Amino acid sequence: MKQTDKLFLRTENKEGKCTVYVGGELDLESAAQMRAAMTPLVELSDRELIINLRDLRYVDSTGIGILVSVLKARHANNAPFAVEAIPPNIRKLFDMTGITNYLLKQQA
Repeated sequence: MKQTDKLFLRTENKEGKCTVYVGGELDLESAAQMRAAMTPLVELSDRELIINLRDLRYVDSTGIGILVSVLKARHANNAPFAVEAIPPNIRKLFDMTGITNYLLKQQA
């Protein structure tokens, strides 16, 4: 995947999962890069899509909007989706906005 000075993306496909590792800053400036990377992956309904935020330092409302858009698109396609390894500062923001439970992997 592409990377700029602000946002780093890496994709790994294995064992029926597509994991996107996101690092750096996900904000208005890097939104187009994130959307471009996620668009083809959202349609892969035959595998689980995981976004790993372990190395994400900052996210703004634009970045949150992208994650919610991916969530909605995956839900519409009945395709599994989750966000993992959420850093504490980002988790706090997700908790305040009420989206944490929607992004975490649901137990069957």
